[in-house]
Amino acid sequence: MKILVLHGPNLNLLGTREPEVYGQATLADINRDISALAADLGVTVEAFQSNHEGALIDRIHAAAREGVAGILINPGAYTHTSIALRDALVAVSLPAVEVHLSNIHARESFRRRSHIAPVVVAQVAGFGAIGYGLALRGLVTKLRG
Repeated sequence: MKILVLHGPNLNLLGTREPEVYGQATLADINRDISALAADLGVTVEAFQSNHEGALIDRIHAAAREGVAGILINPGAYTHTSIALRDALVAVSLPAVEVHLSNIHARESFRRRSHIAPVVVAQVAGFGAIGYGLALRGLVTKLRG
C-alpha cells in the first residue's frame, strides 16, 4: 500500500521558518520519520513538496492514476485559500488526512477556516512534526478497515 505525503508552500523552510510556531524539525527530518514509520506499518510513502498550487494539484491527479491508496496533506497556506486543491481531492476520491504542525484553530482568524477539512477523513493539527505520524497511523488504520 502506497501513501502520498504532500507538503504545501513554505514547508521547505521548516527548521528555520518561525521555529517557535512550526518547531525545529526540517522537512527532511519529517520525511525520514514518516518513511521509518511507514516501514514499521508495512506501507510505503512518497513525499512531494511544492510552493506551487498547480504542481500539488497535478500530483494529486497523478496519485489516482498510480494506484496510491491515500494521501496525507499539509496544504500550508492553501488550506485557507484553495478551492482548487479541495476540488482535486474530491475529484480523485482518495481517502486523505489533513495535517498541520500548528493548531490552526488557535491562530489568526484567517487561519481558522480550512477548505480542505470538509473533504478529508480527518484533520490532525497542533502536535508539531509528530502529527504526521499520527495522521499516517490513522490513515493506514482506516484504509485497512
